Amino acid sequence: MIDILVPTREGIATAPAKSDQEIMEEFKSRNAWGLYASVDLKNCNPETIRDAGKIREFVIQLCDLIKMKRFGEPQIINFGPCERVAGYSMTQLIETSLISAHFANETNSAYLDIFSCKEYAPQLTAEFCREFFGADKMTVHIAFRD
Repeated sequence: MIDILVPTREGIATAPAKSDQEIMEEFKSRNAWGLYASVDLKNCNPETIRDAGKIREFVIQLCDLIKMKRFGEPQIINFGPCERVAGYSMTQLIETSLISAHFANETNSAYLDIFSCKEYAPQLTAEFCREFFGADKMTVHIAFRD
């Protein structure tokens, strides 16, 4: 299930799930500045999230899937001040903004952010991420940036 986060006076509310087509139509009708999806993956394939080559392959395939033009090469760095957060981090500039990811070795988790001022299919994107990293649990939030 995909959540849409909607700002309210009381804070953030969760709207009912919408199809990719509905999300992209709303993006256009609102004349939103950007579309943001956060994808949290749990119990990923440990070999995949610990392999810089696989992470590079992932972001290239993702950009092709959602028709985003990469700007330069992805930055993929393995670091972390403690075991809880140790793992690779990745950033990929795209002509319409940025894709980033953080991989936590201790929990075999991945935290991905896709932000673009060009519309894309967030559910298709999230499912691709889940399948690529072999996650057995996924949480996705979508927000329009105005």
